[in-house]
Amino acid sequence: MPATLEKEALLSVAKVVEITSSSTKSFEDAIQSGVARASKTLEGIRGIRVMDQKAVVRDGKITEFRVDMKVTFILK
Repeated sequence: MPATLEKEALLSVAKVVEITSSSTKSFEDAIQSGVARASKTLEGIRGIRVMDQKAVVRDGKITEFRVDMKVTFILK
């Protein structure tokens, strides 16, 4: 671990929030959209963990991709 990240890890307090995001394009797009939206209100995002992926199917076709994620950010 680089020294700056190691120091930050030792001196920081992190919080984890759960969010759900969706996309009509792909799971990847749902993840990107969720992180982009979370970053509008959460500062210091350091990582995400995708907990679940689901798809909505209508007439034999996937119409929506959904992801449940945990977002980790550093408290000020």
